[in-house]
Amino acid sequence: MKIMGLDYGSVTVGVAISDSMLLTAQPVEVIKRKREDKLRQTLARIEQLAAENEVERIVLGFPKNMNNSEGERVQRTKEFMDKLIARTGLEVVLWDERLSTVSAMDVLKEAGVRRENRKEYVDKMAASLILQGYLDSIRDTDR
Repeated sequence: MKIMGLDYGSVTVGVAISDSMLLTAQPVEVIKRKREDKLRQTLARIEQLAAENEVERIVLGFPKNMNNSEGERVQRTKEFMDKLIARTGLEVVLWDERLSTVSAMDVLKEAGVRRENRKEYVDKMAASLILQGYLDSIRDTDR
């Protein structure tokens, strides 16, 4: 079994996939689109990656505000989740993504990625951090 992590943004979706033992999350790619409401190709690519990697569950970053309230991005994420479920037939778990992009930028900075190149990697790194947080939590509950 593998799990896919997604960092859903207004024009990009960062993608990460776990190893089959559900120990680690690896960044895979960033899916880009021209407009936020143009999701057909994005959903098709996610479906393709899920099939190729034998993914059985998707963890979708849930963008709550720092005060735990739900803003406009939360509603768009829920709508995207509904489309993901309809397209893939997979279970989708919402996972708190607060500070995942900030953490991803820190990781890239520490890894020596040049500032002008970080934007290219940040979304898939954020997806990896979202997924890793989820993997760590399910491993902790199994103990």
